Amino acid sequence: MPFERYGVLSGTLHHHYRDQPDNQGRWFHVNVEVDAPDGRYHCAVDVDSHKSNVGVHWKTLVLDAAALGPATALTPGYHDLAPAPESGALDYLRHPALVDHSGVLFQRRPPTWLQDLLDLLGSHPWQAGSNAEAADALEPLLVPGRRTLIFGEPFTHDPEGDLGMHNVHQNQGDPVGSQWWDENGIWQDGATATLRPDGRYDLFLNRFSSQSAHTNVLGHPN
Repeated sequence: MPFERYGVLSGTLHHHYRDQPDNQGRWFHVNVEVDAPDGRYHCAVDVDSHKSNVGVHWKTLVLDAAALGPATALTPGYHDLAPAPESGALDYLRHPALVDHSGVLFQRRPPTWLQDLLDLLGSHPWQAGSNAEAADALEPLLVPGRRTLIFGEPFTHDPEGDLGMHNVHQNQGDPVGSQWWDENGIWQDGATATLRPDGRYDLFLNRFSSQSAHTNVLGHPN
């Protein structure tokens, strides 16, 4: 079944750091600390997979607040969102501002001239690369003091009672037989957004390479 709780944290970015590498030199998250009225939230943004054969895709884009939706008008703190477009929830495959119509996957960052052309055409293709390359794409957005929106699932069973957000990535399209199949659902995707000085939002979207780009109304792969 889809997540019992899905929502967005609105707050002020305090700090970010990468996981410490494991004994094989791998690390899996960029950890983002966000201040809200009820405390400091730890938000884990996936830039790698614990399964070495499953890579991560990502893209960054810039959106007007109106295009991002109702979440930009919410007060600081965590807010539950219904899995529907009118709530402010995100869906990589259905939200008009997030959908990629090009069908292109870049294995490395496209040259500036090509990216400028894609932006002009309203196309935002996915990129693939290493965890370091994904982190390098995310971290310029993480400016301390910026208003920040973290979409995903709140920690609900943390034994120490810590505040936090996880599943900050696409949350649909996981294949049959995977441990995440039962959590597939539409309008419950995670993302990281920060407010720019010009009033627009920088947005980082991320998904695992094993997740489908086409899903049915239950969020399962077509």
